[in-house]
Amino acid sequence: MTLTDGEIKRYSRQTMIFGEEGQEKLKNSKVFIAGAGGLGSPISIYLAVAGVGNITIVDHDIVELSNLNRQILHGDVDINQKKTESAKETLTNLNSDINVNIISDTITDANVKELVGDADLIIGAMDNFETRHTLNKASFELNIPYFHGAVSGFDGQATTIIPGKTACLNCIFPKSPLKAVFPIIGVTPGFIGIIQATEVFKYITGQGKLLENEILLWNGLNTSVEKVKTNKRPDCEVCGKKLN
Repeated sequence: MTLTDGEIKRYSRQTMIFGEEGQEKLKNSKVFIAGAGGLGSPISIYLAVAGVGNITIVDHDIVELSNLNRQILHGDVDINQKKTESAKETLTNLNSDINVNIISDTITDANVKELVGDADLIIGAMDNFETRHTLNKASFELNIPYFHGAVSGFDGQATTIIPGKTACLNCIFPKSPLKAVFPIIGVTPGFIGIIQATEVFKYITGQGKLLENEILLWNGLNTSVEKVKTNKRPDCEVCGKKLN
C-alpha cells in the first residue's frame, strides 16, 4: 500500500529521514504489542503517530486508578474499562489512518502463537518475566524479532532479540525473578518504551544499529546509560539449536 496525500503531509518530517519508501514500510508493517500498561503506552503511542499501519495490542486487565501514574494510554474516564478498549480509543484519536486490533485475553504458552498471528515482530510490554519468556519462545518458533523491555523504580532495560542471530531472553535471564508488586515512576517506562519503539523503527526501515547481543541498562537516579554485551548459550533450550 502506498501513501495517501494526507499521509505524505502528516509524515513529511519523517520522510526526510526514512524517505517515502521507509514510510511505506511502516504503513505496511504489522506489530504485536503484549501489554497496554506502562511500557505499552509510550510504545503504542509513538508507533501510532509515526504511522505504523497495523498494531495489535493484547491485555486482559481493566484500568485502575493506581495505573494512571504511568499508563498514559488511559485517564480518569477510562477507570473500570478494558485497557485494550481504552488503548484503541486513544490511538485512533491520535491517528485515524492506522488499524488498531485489540484482544482482551491472557497470553499463555498455549495461545501465544495464535494471538501473534501474522505479525512481523513482537514487542514485550508486560510486567512479569513469565510472560516475557513465553513471548521469547514464540519469537523463535515463529522466526520473528522480539523487542524486550523491563522497568522497576528508576531503572530499566531493553534489548532486541533476532532469532538465529542474537542471544535470546532465556540466554540472558534463564531464571525468572519472583513475581512482585514493584515500585515505578512513569518516566521510567516512558524512557524504556521510547527505546523499544526506536528499535522497532530502525528494524522496519533498516536504519541504524540495533541493540543486538547487548542490553541497554538505564539508571534514572544517576542519569546513566550502560550497554552490556549478552552471550548466546549453546545449551539454551529455546534457541541453542538455532544459533550458529
